[in-house]
Amino acid sequence: MATTITGGIGRAGHWLLYQIVGGLAATGIHPNVLTFIGLVVNLWAAVLFAAGRFQTAGAVMILAGIFDMTDGRVARAQGRVTTFGGFFDSVIDRYSDLVLFLGLLVYYARVNRFFYAVLVGVAMSGSVMVSYARARAESLIPSCKAGFWERPERIVLLILGALGNRVGPALWLLAIGPNISVIQRIVHTWKEIQAGNLVEVVPKRPEIAARSAAQHAD
Repeated sequence: MATTITGGIGRAGHWLLYQIVGGLAATGIHPNVLTFIGLVVNLWAAVLFAAGRFQTAGAVMILAGIFDMTDGRVARAQGRVTTFGGFFDSVIDRYSDLVLFLGLLVYYARVNRFFYAVLVGVAMSGSVMVSYARARAESLIPSCKAGFWERPERIVLLILGALGNRVGPALWLLAIGPNISVIQRIVHTWKEIQAGNLVEVVPKRPEIAARSAAQHAD
């Protein structure tokens, strides 16, 4: 029975999501605009965090999440999937993560909670490094998805912590978990390199290689 209920909720959620995607795609709005709107909404949540209004900030983060979940799907529905769009989405996601932590950093600095300000800094570093570790690793090896703490898990945990007014415990998990995932990705990358599982590098044409060498010469 529980499985049936869970499955029904999942199907309803997917139906609602695709209704939103269909409606947005029909307006002709550019997916990159949706990505940027998501950043603006997260800025709003960050201001609320800075003001200590954690529960309201959590609700606003849910709104931002809608844009985050729909921009790529709208791009596919409109036939506007581009390499730049994927790059832009990744960059804006990093800024969205950082502004949320900055909001919390401002709050804890304002109320003189030095330890929690440091904890926010550690969580912020882990959030950035877990994404960077994967991006850098995948320039060397085919895939690096080791570790649990991907962006959706981090965002959901922060939302739950905010809505439940339990940001402190959420920050502890966000400070520890993603940094453990960074270590796992370092180990995974080392093992893959040792095994010779490297990304095939396409050599540059001779004239491009010569030009690049000239530009980087001392």
